[in-house]
Amino acid sequence: MTSLIEDPLLWILLGVLVTAILAVLRARRTNMALRRQSAELRANRDGLDAERLRLHAQYESLRAEHERALAEVRAAAESETKDVLRAWMRTLQVLADEQQRSISDLARLKYGNDPKILADFMTIDHTNSQFGRRAQGIAALCGGWLGRRESAASVYDVARSAQGRIRHFDRVRIHSQVNVAVTSTAVEPVAVVLAELLDNATNYSAPGTPVEINIQSVPTGVCLIIDDAGLGISQEEKDRAAALLNTQGPVSITSLGSPPRVGFAVAGVLAARYGFKVSVDSVSPYGGVRAVILLPESLLTHEVPQPQPAEITTHDFDGPESASYAAPGPSPVTIVGKTAGGLPKRRRAVAVVPQPEPSVSDAPEPEQSSEVTASRLGAFARGTFLGRDTSITEGSQEQ
Repeated sequence: MTSLIEDPLLWILLGVLVTAILAVLRARRTNMALRRQSAELRANRDGLDAERLRLHAQYESLRAEHERALAEVRAAAESETKDVLRAWMRTLQVLADEQQRSISDLARLKYGNDPKILADFMTIDHTNSQFGRRAQGIAALCGGWLGRRESAASVYDVARSAQGRIRHFDRVRIHSQVNVAVTSTAVEPVAVVLAELLDNATNYSAPGTPVEINIQSVPTGVCLIIDDAGLGISQEEKDRAAALLNTQGPVSITSLGSPPRVGFAVAGVLAARYGFKVSVDSVSPYGGVRAVILLPESLLTHEVPQPQPAEITTHDFDGPESASYAAPGPSPVTIVGKTAGGLPKRRRAVAVVPQPEPSVSDAPEPEQSSEVTASRLGAFARGTFLGRDTSITEGSQEQ
């Protein structure tokens, strides 16, 4: 026993054992401390995650509230702007209508016996009609009404009215195979939309090229097909046009660019409001754009009105001899059958359309008689007064 106690190897083993036990105890304490620290870190992490989620939810709520407030401010600003513009445009429309009536009365009743003065009045009247169309378009975009006619108008006369509201009216050719009428409620909207499409067609095609309107019966109503000889439009422009022409709600006037491009927007708003369709996704036979207005049978009527002729008096330039010419109503028609919807299918005689005068460089100007001068002025006045026949009734609104 004594020898074992004195054995140094035993003490060494005991020392190692005690050291190992102490190391194990120390490692256990360290491990327990690390576990506590890890648990604390996990708890802190979970708390931070919860705080992050709370802050994210609060941020999303604040952002949504900000977007709602911003949308409300924008909507209020848009509404106020439209209210102001609508009031201004209504005032301008009334003034344009009054000026148009004054010009027409002066041309027909006071100065109709002087061909030169009459031609000047027709030019002023044509410029005024373009001004009125612009005011009508902006009013429509702002939620205003165009007014309402008391009677229907033939599709041909509506097309003539639209032709008289654009700058390059002399490039438009109208071909009609039908003689039905547009209901009184839809006359002005259709004329405004057609004028906007004609304005685009003449502005975006080469000067001097024709723009054709073909009026055709289809099983669901009547189509007005506008073909130009321009360069066409890109797919991006077609997509933009389709979005504007098929809109189902109000159009933001601030989204139309600067300067604003309002033609398709006006057409889309009026088409949606009155129940007809407009498209510009086809190619014309001349390589340009084909625009189509489809009028359903609900906007058509069998009763084609016969407006009273307006007297135009012209005098010879060189003498007192005078002749009185009437601006006639629609040309005589013949019923040739019925459409699939039961509407009468009629054929109109060829209407007299004033042609532009030849330039001096093209041919020598022949001596003109009073009959030729009167005929040309009468034809020009006929188109103008037919356009006036499709003007709105002041103060009336659709319900």
